[in-house]
Amino acid sequence: MNKLLGQAVETVRALPPDEKDEIARAMLALAGARPEPIEAAHLPAILEGLAQARRREFARPAEVQAAFRRHGG
Repeated sequence: MNKLLGQAVETVRALPPDEKDEIARAMLALAGARPEPIEAAHLPAILEGLAQARRREFARPAEVQAAFRRHGG
């Protein structure tokens, strides 16, 4: 492991478990690993989100900020 990756891993070790998982998923995706399977219950929402993106229907910044406030972000 090189120095920069080692620093990144040490920094991530100090994070809460949920944040560690998100960073691990991102690292695996960037490294070309196979994605995690999608739960069947989440599939309709994911497909709808992809369809919205294809139609270029994106949330406005104020909507995103309001969502983060609602969910403690």
